[in-house]
Amino acid sequence: MSELDQTPDEPTTSPDEPQWARFDAMAQTSEALAAAQAAIAEGRCIVLPTDTVYGIGANAFSAEAVQGLLDAKHRGRDMPPPVLVAETGMLEALADELPSHAIRLAEAFWPGALTLIVPAQKHLRMDLGETRGTIAVRVPDHDFTRDLLRRTGPLAVSSANVSGQEASTDIDEALRQLGDSVAVYLDAGATAGPTPSTIINFVSEPLGRIVRMGALGIDQLREVDPFLVWEDEPSAEPKPDLAPDAEDEAPAS
Repeated sequence: MSELDQTPDEPTTSPDEPQWARFDAMAQTSEALAAAQAAIAEGRCIVLPTDTVYGIGANAFSAEAVQGLLDAKHRGRDMPPPVLVAETGMLEALADELPSHAIRLAEAFWPGALTLIVPAQKHLRMDLGETRGTIAVRVPDHDFTRDLLRRTGPLAVSSANVSGQEASTDIDEALRQLGDSVAVYLDAGATAGPTPSTIINFVSEPLGRIVRMGALGIDQLREVDPFLVWEDEPSAEPKPDLAPDAEDEAPAS
């Protein structure tokens, strides 16, 4: 056989070669946005910055992609991820029969560290897990990530960590925990965390029930919605002999 007839060797991938790409979101903005958009279109996961902690994101309209996100976090379908969107107006496209209190809070604090649990649109084609007809929505206060969301559409996003571990406030911690389960890591420096967003449920309580106190405090919130319910609100006379319950792991950024 002549040299011209020989088939070239197939390229091989070293088992030690990383299966992910990392971009400086500020210095490589165009490349970072393009790579992240491509990964989302392929049904893969990305790690992205927010105004609270880093998040792991996937195409919210792809059940397989969302399952990949849950698998990366070692989390079951009983803890569905919230959805991040670029604009406040997207809330009405995702939610059904929005309470006026929820609209007022969104208008006051979005973009920002507020997640709203509301009734999901009945014909919404998202399989985020066992949502029981609800959806958790947030507009992050991060210019790069909002630009990405305008390109990809809504993303299912949860904190970039393995369940039970600390949420990531820098890309190296996210990479250490999630490794090859993520295709693209978008580094925008340290986030403002580790305090996550405040979560308010408008399904269990039409006036709004705070289910996780986070970056937005009760005084700020009640300036807009004085009727908010917070069952864990400290009493005037705390009982120091009673140890506080351990908080549940934060489900979202």
